[in-house]
Amino acid sequence: IMLDNHVKKIRELRMMSKAELVRQANVSVQTIDRIEKGHQCRLDTRRKIIIALGYKLDQKEKIFPED
Repeated sequence: IMLDNHVKKIRELRMMSKAELVRQANVSVQTIDRIEKGHQCRLDTRRKIIIALGYKLDQKEKIFPED
């Protein structure tokens, strides 16, 4: 199942490199690649990405609207 998300768009708007997001979220490059392509990920991974992008957890729909 592919999911629409705004990870790449928000990362680019914040002028954040993929490597920087990987470091901030403490996940692998492969994980970010897969998520930016619309693959599903674990809830824990979503939480890490939301926080790494500078959002609060209650703003998750701005990044993962299909949640």
